[in-house]
Amino acid sequence: MATPMGERLRSLRKERGLTLDQLAQMSGSSKSYVWELENKAPPRPSAEKLSGIAAALGTTVDFLIGTPINSEADLAPEDKVFFRRYVALDPKTKAKLQKTLDLWDDE
Repeated sequence: MATPMGERLRSLRKERGLTLDQLAQMSGSSKSYVWELENKAPPRPSAEKLSGIAAALGTTVDFLIGTPINSEADLAPEDKVFFRRYVALDPKTKAKLQKTLDLWDDE
């Protein structure tokens, strides 16, 4: 029985017109591993493998495992404005913001 993650994975793979073989090759996984992720409930999928699969599909691990925001279309209007402004920042300012957000994670 497929999990929600497996269903998202299969849906994205098909949207991108990829076969199991193609996705496996692009992500550095085996065809059987990708099939299992799509069709079974593996006890603990490898974070490294999920990262490779997500990158090959042009998405994030967060999306695959169920975090709802995957594209700008999913963002609230004020978040879109923030994102556009963030993207335009110089690398030094981005680093400062990232550091600030990291501090919040410690709370």
